[in-house]
Order: sequence, then structure tokens, then C-alpha cells
Amino acid sequence: MKALVVVDGGICGFQTRIHTESDDVQNVTFRIASGCEKVRAFGDALAAKGPVDGYAEIGAGAEGVVLTTSNEVLKGCCAGCAVHAGAFKAMQVAAGVALPKDVTLKITAE
Repeated sequence: MKALVVVDGGICGFQTRIHTESDDVQNVTFRIASGCEKVRAFGDALAAKGPVDGYAEIGAGAEGVVLTTSNEVLKGCCAGCAVHAGAFKAMQVAAGVALPKDVTLKITAE
């Protein structure tokens, strides 16, 4: 199964495309393209770890490969980037543990 998540970063202006694929509906590979240097580094670090077990990631949550790798790389202003969640959601869909459905954040100052 394949999944694509497109993240529009907001004020930074960067768009990220997170491509995931699983041949066995469990082990997921990532390909991340972005105008953001830090997000590209996250994609490279995640790809270097090889296929991610989507079932194990669900149980591991914040301690899993996807989110620990993103937290290691996406620091500073990037700590609030939606790419963290986008990568996890793409992994869920490719592993067949979630259906594809848009997630929306609407941010306003009050």
C-alpha cells in the first residue's frame, strides 16, 4: 500500500511531500521531499533506518522510530512543525492501520 501526505508548513512557506510505501502492509519505507533543509535531513535519517514496522510504531507511540527520529532532527522552531504528525499518519495508512483522511489545523491569533 502507498500513501502520500502533503504538509504546507504555514508561515515558513515550505511544502513537504511524505511518500510512504509498504509491500507487506506492515513494514513501511519513507521518501520525504521538502524545500526545508531540516525536513530533508529528517527524511534522510528516517530512510537510513530502513523499513519501519508500522504495527510496532503504533504501540511505541512517541518512543517509536518515526517520532524519535523527527524529535532528534526537527528542533528549535521546527519542533512545532506538522511534518512529525504527517509522517506518522502516512506510515499508518501505508501499514493499513488507518484510513486516509485529511487532518486540519486552523491557526489564528486572538
